[in-house]
Amino acid sequence: MKRWGFVFSARWARYLALAILFAIACGLLSWWQLARREDKVAEIQRVEQNYEAPAVPLQSVLPDLDTFDPDDEWLRVEVSGVYEDQLLVRNRPMSGKVGFEVLAPLRLEDGTVFLVDRGWVPPGEDSAYPDSVPAAPQGQVSVTARLKPGEPTLPGGTTAQGVLASIQLDEVESILGSAVYGEAYGLVASESPSVTDNPIPAARPEPDEGPHLSYAFQWVIFAIIGFAGLGVAIRQEYRYRNAEDPVEKERAAKRELRRQARRTDDNVEDALLDSSR
Repeated sequence: MKRWGFVFSARWARYLALAILFAIACGLLSWWQLARREDKVAEIQRVEQNYEAPAVPLQSVLPDLDTFDPDDEWLRVEVSGVYEDQLLVRNRPMSGKVGFEVLAPLRLEDGTVFLVDRGWVPPGEDSAYPDSVPAAPQGQVSVTARLKPGEPTLPGGTTAQGVLASIQLDEVESILGSAVYGEAYGLVASESPSVTDNPIPAARPEPDEGPHLSYAFQWVIFAIIGFAGLGVAIRQEYRYRNAEDPVEKERAAKRELRRQARRTDDNVEDALLDSSR
């Protein structure tokens, strides 16, 4: 037991504390990755449950302008109104290009506005604005749209051409000067009457959990590696401190014999390979 006495020194106690702190940090990061995976799984389940569900009236899901249940994301709603002048949102990627989303404020019978994202258009020669924007249907329009939560404010704000940085519904309300559904907007699924020239509609999200589960396992492995490294360091110091001990000398001699045997085997194998060429 005396040969292992160095392990109980203050120095090795500090090393152990560092290994424990490292393991705790790895555990927290592993838990964080598992939590992110749970969010992804919940998002996938929401899409599967709501994407093709029967459409319901807008007011049954959004009874007030400032209410929205995240569980209703991707749910189809039906609403009628008149489209007003369209807006654009910049820096929206699709198929390797960065273009614009076309936002159409839909004025309802009660005077409120429900914002409809009609789809994507590519950038023009002047990347700050598309070459053309398909016009929305005129007059009374019946729209089926999938609900999405509003987006946060991004730096940069609205450009001089009136192009938004994000679908920030409070900003849309200030631009329009009218009461807007402030917590959710809709991705267009269908319009009646329809027009022949439309922006490219948003595609259904692909079910992808991401690499979070594998990352969670990796952090656990890192924590184990930390303790394993501590064990290796203890073993190396033990051998150094007890190099003159007869028992340890005998063990070292046996280890050396095994290493020599492995080298001999490797040399024989290399010679056989060389002779076969």
